[in-house]
Amino acid sequence: MTRVSDPHFADRVRQSFDRQQAMILIRAELPVVEHGRAEIHLPHWDGVTQQHGYVHGGVVGMIADSAAGYAAMTTVPAGASVLTVEYKMNLMAPADGDKLVARGLVVRAGRTLVVTQAEVFAVKDGSETQCALMQQTIMVMHGKTEKGD
Repeated sequence: MTRVSDPHFADRVRQSFDRQQAMILIRAELPVVEHGRAEIHLPHWDGVTQQHGYVHGGVVGMIADSAAGYAAMTTVPAGASVLTVEYKMNLMAPADGDKLVARGLVVRAGRTLVVTQAEVFAVKDGSETQCALMQQTIMVMHGKTEKGD
C-alpha cells in the first residue's frame, strides 16, 4: 500500500459521503474508513428491492462502486478527487438478507489511476453470503475538488 498522502483522509471521505445524495436516498451508511479500505452498509428495505424481494442489482452496484471509490479516495492527496471510469461486476447470489455490506479495497494506487475491488455480502441472521464481486478503475483528478468543497 502507498504511504498516507493526506493524514485527514478519513474526515475528507466522510464529508464526501455525507454530500452524496444517492447514498442518503438508499439509506446507506459508511461505518469503516481506513487507508486503502472503506465499507458501506445498506439495510434491506422495500425501497431498494426488485420484483423478487431481493436488493436490486443496480443498488448492489451503487454500494460496490461507492465503497471501492471511497477506498481509492483514502490514497489521494487532499487537493484531489476521484471519479469512477470503469467497473465490472459479477452478481453471484441473490442480495437477500437483513443488510448488505460492501467492502472496498485498493489493489493498486497510482498517480493517475487507482485499481480497486469490492465484495458485497448479504448478511442474514449474522451469517454473510457473498453476492457480488466488482473490479473498478478510478481516475484521480488532481487539483479538482468536489462540489461543496
